[in-house]
Amino acid sequence: MARVDADPLTRPDGSPIRVLTVDDEPSLTELLSMAMRYEGWEVSTANSGNSAVRAARENHPDAIVLDMMLPDFDGLEVMRRIRQDQPDVPVIFLTAKDAVSDRINGLTAGGDDYVTKPFSLEEVIARLRALLRRTGATTARADSLLVVGDLSLDEDSHEVTRGGQRISLTATEFELLRYLMRNPKRVLSKAQILDRVWNYDFGGQANVVELYISYLRKKIDADREPMIHTMRGAGYVLRPSE
Repeated sequence: MARVDADPLTRPDGSPIRVLTVDDEPSLTELLSMAMRYEGWEVSTANSGNSAVRAARENHPDAIVLDMMLPDFDGLEVMRRIRQDQPDVPVIFLTAKDAVSDRINGLTAGGDDYVTKPFSLEEVIARLRALLRRTGATTARADSLLVVGDLSLDEDSHEVTRGGQRISLTATEFELLRYLMRNPKRVLSKAQILDRVWNYDFGGQANVVELYISYLRKKIDADREPMIHTMRGAGYVLRPSE
């Protein structure tokens, strides 16, 4: 299998990326693990919800590939339990379900991406690499800082501040804010945001965008001059506060 991207991803300190793979099908877990090890990553595996929570606490993964259906409890509950200790760890859900409603349930519950079975290993690796880049998996660069007004975002360290105050975001919230900050004063439609942040079509399910815009507003604009504005019938725009 060819490497998806020639540029190796490492943690900021140069150590290997750590990924937890959770699925109750041993053959699938082994295939995913082989693909990830080929990328130079360290992989831990689990085949149930309880073992996944235990492995996450022991290994502190940088990302989790998580089957939605497990023998003891479902992937949503696994994610909730893991995020009690590691609130920012990104999660990609795996599932045999392909209905739009299932995708939305996984994402609105806090998942960062969603891949339906059957899938190609290359697709999972590509999505993992994109997700890891969002969360600061690579060494910081001097040109990684975005600044709009008193809001700043470091694309590599995943640090966001407004007025010097640190703001904690999930991986998806971070990607949404980054897209807004890369296009300040530009109105972005819901369709554009869906395509850029989630990378696939939800069949008009723009309520996902509305939901995450509301999450961002609570963190970015809370008790401050608003920066994220709704343009009725057009989309959203980020502007420096006056």
